[in-house]
Amino acid sequence: MKRHFGISMGDEKRTLVFSRLRPMLREKGFSNFTQLIDFIKSDKSGEATVALTNRLTTNHTFFMREAEHFDLLKSRVFPWVERTFGHEKDLRLWCAASSSGEEAYTLQMLAMDYFENKPGWNLEILATDISEKVLAQASHGIYSNESLSTMPKEWLKKYFKTYDGSNMIARDEVKQNLTFRKFNLMEEKMPFKRKFQVIFCRNVMIYFDADTRAAICSRFNKITEDGGYLFLGHSESISNMNLGFQYVQPAVYKVTR
Repeated sequence: MKRHFGISMGDEKRTLVFSRLRPMLREKGFSNFTQLIDFIKSDKSGEATVALTNRLTTNHTFFMREAEHFDLLKSRVFPWVERTFGHEKDLRLWCAASSSGEEAYTLQMLAMDYFENKPGWNLEILATDISEKVLAQASHGIYSNESLSTMPKEWLKKYFKTYDGSNMIARDEVKQNLTFRKFNLMEEKMPFKRKFQVIFCRNVMIYFDADTRAAICSRFNKITEDGGYLFLGHSESISNMNLGFQYVQPAVYKVTR
């Protein structure tokens, strides 16, 4: 997990790893973890690695999480994008650790709200994660009524519709502008043709050590427009790293070159 995905699994995670992998051990009929790891290493299809990743990654998120970031997006970041890139009319936003999609849909709805009276803007948002399981869930856009309880009521009416008695589904016009794709943040080469104006990578850096955080954020810097924004989780900071970012407010940084 550390070598391939940057996720540190030290001794303090022993109990977590044991509890999450023990069912996999039973499913495969193995008597110990050495047999499981040998199986994963020898599996040429890659399916065993995917199963391991799905079990060991934490995918906890919810709509409107850390709402002050969204306030800044509306009041400062989107107006900057509009002024600076108005000739292109192209919003380039990357949700780099999308999990089950709540953050990506929140960002998409914010963008649709802000730009709805500004015709001609392309509002496609890229959302990535290393877990195929949560990406599949996110692409369907189906969420429980309970999980949507924190969302503004006008958004529910505007951007969602009833799916069944206990769930709602995002409307097609919301889903069609969201692209969910598997991507590993440990990849040294970022396969993007154009730079992003905004990158959200919240609440994932806590799983990386300092060197890994610095390497990933350095790559973020290279693929972000000058003056663009990087949003991290509130428990994450890169203020003491010389990576070409200027502090804006807690967990928000601006690219300066």
